[in-house]
Amino acid sequence: MLIWKMHPLPLAILTFALFNLNQLRAGQSNSLMDVSQDGKRIAVANTDSGTVTVFDVQSRSPLAEIPVGTKPEGVTWIGKSPLLAVTLYSEDKVVIIDCDKLSVIKTITTEDEPYGIVSTMDGKKLYVTHEYPGKISEINTADFKVTQVFNAGKMTRGIALSPDEKYLFVTEFYTASVNKLDAATGKMMDQWKGRDDDNFARQITAHPTRPKVYYPHIRSRTHIIDADGSIFPEFTICDTSGLPDKTRRMTVAMDTFNGVYVVATPWETAVSPDGKTIYIIYSGTNDMNICKVMDDDYSEIQRVGTAIRLGVNPRAIRVNPNGKEVYVYNALQFDVTIHDPTTMTKLASMKSCDPPKSPEWVRGKILFATSLSPMTSRRWVACFSCHPDGNSDGRIWENPEGLRKTPPMAGLAHTHPLHWSADRDEVQDFEYTIRGKLMRGYGLTKGALTPKNGFEKTELKEKLSEKSADLDALAIYTNSFGFTLSPHIEAPGKLSKQAERGKALFFNNQVACASCHSGPYYSDSQLGAKGKVHDVGTGNDDPSEKMGPQYDTPTLLGLYRNAPYLHHGKAKTLMEVLTTQNLKDKHGKTSHLSTSEKEDLVEFLKALPYEMPPDETPNTVKFRLTPKK
Repeated sequence: MLIWKMHPLPLAILTFALFNLNQLRAGQSNSLMDVSQDGKRIAVANTDSGTVTVFDVQSRSPLAEIPVGTKPEGVTWIGKSPLLAVTLYSEDKVVIIDCDKLSVIKTITTEDEPYGIVSTMDGKKLYVTHEYPGKISEINTADFKVTQVFNAGKMTRGIALSPDEKYLFVTEFYTASVNKLDAATGKMMDQWKGRDDDNFARQITAHPTRPKVYYPHIRSRTHIIDADGSIFPEFTICDTSGLPDKTRRMTVAMDTFNGVYVVATPWETAVSPDGKTIYIIYSGTNDMNICKVMDDDYSEIQRVGTAIRLGVNPRAIRVNPNGKEVYVYNALQFDVTIHDPTTMTKLASMKSCDPPKSPEWVRGKILFATSLSPMTSRRWVACFSCHPDGNSDGRIWENPEGLRKTPPMAGLAHTHPLHWSADRDEVQDFEYTIRGKLMRGYGLTKGALTPKNGFEKTELKEKLSEKSADLDALAIYTNSFGFTLSPHIEAPGKLSKQAERGKALFFNNQVACASCHSGPYYSDSQLGAKGKVHDVGTGNDDPSEKMGPQYDTPTLLGLYRNAPYLHHGKAKTLMEVLTTQNLKDKHGKTSHLSTSEKEDLVEFLKALPYEMPPDETPNTVKFRLTPKK
């Protein structure tokens, strides 16, 4: 007699497998672009322009470019309605656009840093990820009010609804972990942890019938400082069935996946409506893979043909619900291209917006984001690989000079010199990095550079500004990043009572934090080759250190979201900065403070900036994006 032993959870898997294919549509996963359920309209968030462009698919033309606010990072159609929801990352808002009226009709205040957004099929609910502090907001579209806020993980960006809409899958940007939450309650149901060197997971897609989720990311191998070994493109598949004999998480190296052809900065994926094809785009090399979905629980994906070249810096991809067209948003070409889904032959191109900021800024961003020549000869690495859109990669690198935490670039135009060791006095000095071992590029200037001699600060003697339009453009872009107000304040310019007590301690001469962290940027950095550096007692904590023990004073603005701390990243929290990492009181005199006083001081540090710093100071550099008056 034959006995069939069933797996546990068979009904759940059967439900997943039989879910109506018509329910899949672009919009169940976060993106800068979305296609309406009827396939007739496309919407694109132009992040740098602060606008959303709505296109008519049939006529291949834009209907309108609508101003929405600062840094839109996600867009979704709300059910079958003509309404769009857009996240404003820098304003902590979600705006609603009526695409019949082509105007904003509602603004919703949310938690900090709203990034990804998805809508249920019936349009009754929206779900929004918040990078900091790692939450999800549920918005009821009947009255456009936030109805629930869930804890979702650490620095969450990507979000996808399961096909039955019972679960949310969320990616942690810096860990590449995936968290599964109950969509109704926010309860954490499961987690697929990334490896220690996994990084930059900002988007995720669920398969329509198989219990799988897919997401692109990179590996940051911090113990290797070489263009051939530091950064790698990856694509991960998670099995969500819960069955014990399944491989829960499998990662594919997308450079070897493409043979000898290297692709870089995997950014987004899309699944065809029939679930048979996956498209993966790479913003660093302007490429895309078409992959066949393998229903084998082993290889998972199979490359179809070779990698396909796209426009400049592709950052979104969607498939029409009818499966007959694929759309790519080329963010630094400022257009949406329409392609055949099988061959990716370009059928049409639609302009999304005019180039923003200035031509030099745009050129600088292209250079910053690319893994192509002349920035590198190896294709794996870009400036963006460690500084995504000017942020930190959250890593501590084993550099030749010692352990170095990757700093964010906000406020850079006002806090020169550069590097923890203050060994560079202009962004143009990064020509040494471009030509060096980390990038192995041909460089942006002509002629030889003064050779490095060990760890001497050679760059301070080399004036590279005004020698190359491209190098100056890279400096203008790199110096363009600003701040948003801290979420740990009561209102703009208003501190909590605890933070006010901490502020008094910060500026107290007996504590002396402000003796180095001075001025509107809370840094005493000074322009010029001499600079100003300090021994804060941390230089001997790292046996590999070659340039300490004196370091440049970093800005304290935005400190709340940029753990770990100090040049070597050994302070995991702000409290550790004041305690275990400040035993000799070289880092401000804090040993005499009570625990409650230290907590007050931490609360003040978390509140920075509580008011916006000035656009110009005596330490502001020349090569930057000058604010419009």
